[in-house]
Order: sequence, then C-alpha cells, then structure tokens
Amino acid sequence: MGTGDTAQAFLIAGLAAATAGCGLAAPGRTMHSMGEVRTKFNPGGIWTDDAGKPIQAHGGGILLVDGVWYWHGEDKSPDDWNGTGAGRTSWVRCYSSRDLLNWHDEGVALAAVRDRAVHDLSPGRVVERPKVLFNRRTGKYVMWMHIDTHDYKYARTGVAVSLSPAGPFEYLESFRPDGAESRDMTVWQDADGTAYLLHSSEGNATLHISRLAADYLHPAGEFVRAFEGRYREAPAVFSHAGRYYIVSSHCTGWKPNEAEYAVADAMLGPWTVAGNPCAGTDEQRKLTFESQSTYVLPVPGKPGRFIFMADRWNAGNLPDSRYVWLPLRVADGKVEIVWRDAWEMR
Repeated sequence: MGTGDTAQAFLIAGLAAATAGCGLAAPGRTMHSMGEVRTKFNPGGIWTDDAGKPIQAHGGGILLVDGVWYWHGEDKSPDDWNGTGAGRTSWVRCYSSRDLLNWHDEGVALAAVRDRAVHDLSPGRVVERPKVLFNRRTGKYVMWMHIDTHDYKYARTGVAVSLSPAGPFEYLESFRPDGAESRDMTVWQDADGTAYLLHSSEGNATLHISRLAADYLHPAGEFVRAFEGRYREAPAVFSHAGRYYIVSSHCTGWKPNEAEYAVADAMLGPWTVAGNPCAGTDEQRKLTFESQSTYVLPVPGKPGRFIFMADRWNAGNLPDSRYVWLPLRVADGKVEIVWRDAWEMR
C-alpha cells in the first residue's frame, strides 16, 4: 500500500497519536510474557510476535488504521509447510503493532480453500505478495495478491475484500489485468484516492502499471508498459517531494540480486532508471544485503527517510525466510539504502 506526500503526513500523525501512551500491543491486547519486547530492528534475525512465535508475513505490506499498523504477509507456517503446501490452512496472516517493532498475531486474514482442488486458494496453488488498500468510497479494505500455479503459468492477480483491516477477507476472483500476465506485484494509493496496480508481465520482461477503478476491485482500462526488456520484479513504491520512486529486483528466483530504482513525476511515467540504491561493500550492493524488496514505508516525522522492507528468502525452508528492514533515505533526489546490524527509528 502506497501513499502520496499528503497521506504520508496522515500516517505520521496517526503514529504520533498511537504512541502517546506507553502500550505496545494492539487495542485491547496485552503483551504476552513469553514474547520479547523489541526496542531495535535487527535485519535478518528471527522476529517473533508478542506470544514468542516467529512472524509469518513474507512478501507483505503495511497499512495504518486508527493509530495501529497492520502487516499483511504470506503465511508459510511450519505446521502447514511440507514443500508442496498440501497441508496449508492459511495463505495470508495479519499482525498489528503500535510501534512497528512489537507485533500481535491477529490471525488468518485469508484462509486456504481446502475442499476445492481447482480453487485459486487451494493448498496446491501459489499466493504471493499480498497488499491491502482502504477504499474511502466503499468503506472496504481491498487485498490484491499474485495468484499462480506451481509452474507460474497461470500468472493472475487476485482480489479479496473485508470490512476490517485484520480480516477475514472474502476472496472475489482472479484475472489477468488488462489481459496481460501478472506475477510479482504491489499497489499504490495517491492522496486523492487514485490507486494503481504495478505488476511484472510479459514473461516478467516488462512492468505494467494499471490505474484501478474507483472501487479498487479491477483495473480501469488505463495502463502503461515500463522498463521494457529489463526483467524487473518485486516492485516497492513510494513518493517524496512530489516524485515517485520504484525499487525492484532482477529475476533470479529465490536467490538475491542487485536492486535497481527508478524515478518519475507521475505514476504512469515516464520512468527514469537511476541505478542501485544500496550502499556498502560490493557484495552487499550486488545482493541487496541478501534480500529482495517488498515494500517501502515512510519513517514517522522524518521527511525523506523511509524503511526499506525486504525478504531474505530461504528456498530450502521458506518458513524460516527472514525480514530485512533497513533505513532508506532520499537526498537531492537520490535513494540510498544502508546496512545496519541493529538500528532504532530515530
């Protein structure tokens, strides 16, 4: 979920109100004694919720509602995972937080459909990169996600809705946006409510950017083809000082590679490629700190500073894939992501 500069100001104000007290858990919740209270981000470490269980929110995004942050992501819980997903009961989990550090498990946001083998949400399918927007006109939370078969030839986008940010979400349908293949994707919402879908298409060779209809349930019919022939995936979008930015990765499966960012004055472009945003050693730069982009979140009260959210995929044990959140800064129109073993949001 993206926001324009005005919406970013709203997020910052919401977090300030949320953290005015001393509580860290979501409304009505108390921190479980077995869960460690976090005071710093530790990229690549094992992140646990307030019950002490490893967080399962891979390829996810963040949404702020009434002072509470909601993190929706892929649920790859070990109890469900056996390499084929055959035992799966959940596709997307939701976590809530007041400080982006300490998280409460809100439960299953999007459940698997176990009694219909050909359903988009059956255990044998692929559901990736869930992102949620709130539609002010309809009062509904709208989840977009990549829907696929294990050979990745289905290449569709799925949509689900809920009246609550934590769900459960009702699955509606999947389709190929504007008639085109759709794999890795994200969504963006401008301050005026206009929303967009960004997705890898044409065999992942080109990124499509589609404006969404007013209800956010399907494309409006206007789209552009960007980064033709560059094979970019894992798009993460943000804005600063009236400009739009996309951070993305190359296509190397579960293996990390060199990130790239691009800049535009409008979401539909034209986009200008600006290079690798990562700072550090050659190995860190070439492998994006051994991670792949998923989302970029504004740092509360710090214009030009953001949190780069990424996944460190473990192909042999996907439930143990780690989260890499790092400081991202925009200065003089240039994007820089820096490595920190541990860091505080100051």
